[in-house]
Amino acid sequence: MNMIDQIDSETIQGSAPKYIVGDDVRVHVKIKDGDKVRIQVFEGTVIAIKGSGASATFTVRKTSFGVGVERIFPVHSPILDKVEVKVRHSVRRAKLYYLRDRSGKSARLKDAPYSPKGTSV
Repeated sequence: MNMIDQIDSETIQGSAPKYIVGDDVRVHVKIKDGDKVRIQVFEGTVIAIKGSGASATFTVRKTSFGVGVERIFPVHSPILDKVEVKVRHSVRRAKLYYLRDRSGKSARLKDAPYSPKGTSV
């Protein structure tokens, strides 16, 4: 086992994520304010999952006051408290970057036949 594989195995926490591209998720992020730690929730749609191993990331997009906001989260980051899947959508693409150009009804995604409500990862 080489050094990179050893570091990856130490940093990877838990199993593979339970969310996929197209899911509406609530990401609970730990925010450090001085000596206090609080949880901030970022809610949106997973538009991309990139990488593998310890360097894997996922991108969540939401619209806040008419402005699109995207955040990229490392999958195995210690600042992530939990990721809840709100609604699962049926999509046919691996990356949903086309949602950046759309707003309103054209930005809606079709619901999947089975949609786990409130599933925690």
